[in-house]
Amino acid sequence: MSNELDAGDHGPMKLLTTMFSSLQETFHRDRSDRDSTLPRPTAPALVVTSAQNQSHLFFEYLVVVSLRKKRGEGTYEPQITYQFPKLANMRRSQRDEEEKSLKAILLFCFPEGVNWAPLTEYASETFSFVLTEVDGSRRNGYCRRLLPSGKGARPPEAYCIISQVACFGLFSKIFDEVEKRRQISMAMIYPFMQSLREAPFPAPGNTVKIKSFIPESGTEVISLTRPLDSWLEHVDFRTLFRCLTDEEVLRVFASTVLERRIIFMADELSTLSQVLHAVAALLYPFTWQHTFISIVPSVLIDVVMAPTPYLLGVQKNKLDDVIDQSDMLIVDLTEGAENTFITCIGDESTILPEKLQGELLQALCCRKDNSNKTDSISNKSNHMREHHSPYKPNDRSEILDHSPYKPNDRTSEELNKVVSEAFLSFFVKTVGHFPSYVKRRSGGQPGVFQINSFCKASEPKASRQFVKRFIQTQMFDLFIQEVERQPTQEGFFHQKIAEYQQSKKKEKAKRGWVRGLVV
Repeated sequence: MSNELDAGDHGPMKLLTTMFSSLQETFHRDRSDRDSTLPRPTAPALVVTSAQNQSHLFFEYLVVVSLRKKRGEGTYEPQITYQFPKLANMRRSQRDEEEKSLKAILLFCFPEGVNWAPLTEYASETFSFVLTEVDGSRRNGYCRRLLPSGKGARPPEAYCIISQVACFGLFSKIFDEVEKRRQISMAMIYPFMQSLREAPFPAPGNTVKIKSFIPESGTEVISLTRPLDSWLEHVDFRTLFRCLTDEEVLRVFASTVLERRIIFMADELSTLSQVLHAVAALLYPFTWQHTFISIVPSVLIDVVMAPTPYLLGVQKNKLDDVIDQSDMLIVDLTEGAENTFITCIGDESTILPEKLQGELLQALCCRKDNSNKTDSISNKSNHMREHHSPYKPNDRSEILDHSPYKPNDRTSEELNKVVSEAFLSFFVKTVGHFPSYVKRRSGGQPGVFQINSFCKASEPKASRQFVKRFIQTQMFDLFIQEVERQPTQEGFFHQKIAEYQQSKKKEKAKRGWVRGLVV
């Protein structure tokens, strides 16, 4: 992380200045230089130094962040009141690095700033953010805020887990266990997190069991299961489709595909983080390469002035700070909002080919077959917004099953499947012919993408204008660079391409057979 975080109260703003310089360099970089790999732009106050490779662990550390009132002032500041494992157990160099990371974490646990008031009621919520390292790799921050046990008015506190693993649902369930133990005693958190840290992270579809002792309940066995589709385990599309209609989602998707500046606004932090991760997931197999901040802290709100593409989540009370910006899409996720799109460029509904828009809408309709089974899938006009309520102790139980295969979670998985395959099919039909236009060379040299021939071969012709615009994006550029380097291509996307091409051949043969009968 940049050392400017140590520079007193002005540290975050200095980081912002440094970030703008990086964004400007990216903006003016000659993207036609295909021999060099473009680095990923990073977000302000998110950049951290490389940590030890702990990808085999569930998490790197857990911290509890509390709000402490400043002496002689009416404002609060976040402070870390608990951490596991302790920094004292780390090597000095690693400890120095993590101390810098912790300063950034404080900003994201309480992004609203210092103006808090003690509360007697507070609906807990779970959200996530991303820490981007200097080498472009990312660590995930998972946070749950709730009102601590006690009497009278008091400020909320936050639990934050830092992990290299992107699996929101799994960590949300881990927070249930942490919150349960916190209500008994802070000391009860340690043995559970120690057992979790020592457990191997399961492969997709597999389960790991954690034993944990709770007074008056005995030893519990907690089962944690990863979804089978690991590339979607950090995503839940329910919030996205509860906040926006299908047509509105397509307009957001169209703007994202062309790498524009997009700001999402909501009151709840959980809504912002879930929607931004869902929008980024719609791009699969491509990856958003620019600034991505699911929750922008108040002290960093000037990031909205950045001239380069970004996906930002901003709380609704900061609307006046972003409304003056132009050439962007501002999406209001608030239930009952008068205008979903506060600001737009105006062409969002015409970016995607008309026929493919219709096919996307038709595919998305399949998810509505499940809407009668649960209230979790619905558009914003028909449903109240979801809040996570504080944990209440369960009855005595020996086994707690935190498998994702419960009824509501199963519906979530079905929704993820329908939505992801709908948008994946869009990319298969628009750019799925790219493998035929990568000319392979001998001697292990990278292939060469024949971009002009690729564009001319786009079918139907109505899609060519979109393809010509899409190939100018950085996400497509880096995707093709990776294809050029890899002599063989495998994966879900390539499997879907093969299936689509095979279906086209069968359809063509069938049409020829029918014409023969007519003749």
